[in-house]
Amino acid sequence: MAKKNYVLDTSVCLTDADALFKFENHDIYIPLKVLEEIDGHKKRQDSVGANARKIIRILDDFRDKGSLEKGIRIDKGKGILKVISFADLKNVIFPADLDLRHPDHIIIATAKTLQATAENRKTIVVSRDINMRVICDSIGLNAEDYISESAVRSTDELYNGFVIQAVDDQIIDRYYDGEDIIISEDEVSETWHPNQYVMMVSNANEKKSALARFRSHFVPLQKVIHKSIPDWNIDARNKEQAFAIDMLLDPNIKIVSLIGRAGSGKTLMAIAAGLQQTIGLRNENNHYSRLIVSRPVQPLGKDIGFLPGTMEEKMLPWLMPIQDNLKFLMGDRTSLEMYMEKGKIELEALTYIRGRSIANAFIVIDEAQNLTKHEIKTIITRIGEGTKIVLTGDIEQIDNVYVNETSNGLAHAVEKFKEFPIAGHVTFRKGERSELATLASKVL
Repeated sequence: MAKKNYVLDTSVCLTDADALFKFENHDIYIPLKVLEEIDGHKKRQDSVGANARKIIRILDDFRDKGSLEKGIRIDKGKGILKVISFADLKNVIFPADLDLRHPDHIIIATAKTLQATAENRKTIVVSRDINMRVICDSIGLNAEDYISESAVRSTDELYNGFVIQAVDDQIIDRYYDGEDIIISEDEVSETWHPNQYVMMVSNANEKKSALARFRSHFVPLQKVIHKSIPDWNIDARNKEQAFAIDMLLDPNIKIVSLIGRAGSGKTLMAIAAGLQQTIGLRNENNHYSRLIVSRPVQPLGKDIGFLPGTMEEKMLPWLMPIQDNLKFLMGDRTSLEMYMEKGKIELEALTYIRGRSIANAFIVIDEAQNLTKHEIKTIITRIGEGTKIVLTGDIEQIDNVYVNETSNGLAHAVEKFKEFPIAGHVTFRKGERSELATLASKVL
């Protein structure tokens, strides 16, 4: 295998601090400007800040082995790690359009000049920044995305929690008559997972069907018991919503993930299910002491401190969508405030949830597609006994520049937990907010 030179962009280092060890025997170059940009993120209290601090420590440890300027062997069988300065490179060749007052352009110019000086070796810029990769390609630089942290290769491969299975007509009749139906492994063409939902469709009549939940090939299919959240007047409008409600109201499923476009009902149903099981009219169904709802706030580390008012007032713009759902369900603000005062409903900034150990609660994390794998892990590992967590999000609407449709924390949670019987997932295909909202999601 011909050796290559990989130039790492800041975005790669802030996405995965261990990226230095994932390029086999190829040489890695880090522009000095990247170190400067990393330093600017080290005080952030999120995964980006954690990665910034970690990679600084890694680089400091490398200093004990030699000189970063001259190059240090990363590990046995690995390539050389070197920090390079644009000013130190000779025979500088770069387009005049590049503004060297711009940090990204300095990194690109550094890679361009390294390419010109490298003998018989391919130079590749690795960046999570799409525009950075486009600029590189425009000036003759090879560029790649950093994909080692992706949960799947493409969104088409992401587990959707649902399968259609053709069966004999009489099997559906027997199922509705209350007989136990077991689907053996030999009868399916792909791997089924615990709590995967099945729509059995008759071979003789495609309009004849039945919904069930799969547990294993040795256990009968379970009927979809819950199709409504009665205390809050929420009824399933499609099969995906029926699957979601069934999971949300099952206390044996400890982690639920819901993916869907805006208007699919995922957040509303998650919150309604939490209310049902905390302050519901039927006390025997109140499995949890409180409902906690949170969502990531992308500008939290930079912008929120400059806003006037208390923390609650600062968080209001980002928590307003959650409050809208609560008000819709509860009918008025008075009831919401009363339950919040009693501690039965909590609206929290995700920053503070990560530092807690939470027991006996129903937790909803909205907009989870904006979380990194590390952040998702940090949150879930804080879950105590008797707690259920629900992750909702739309992987087509990501605001975090350090993750994409396949590398975000929600996608990782879906893929990693699908093998376990305490987890369940469903992907919504249809919007139900309104006819206009559904149409807009399709045509705009």
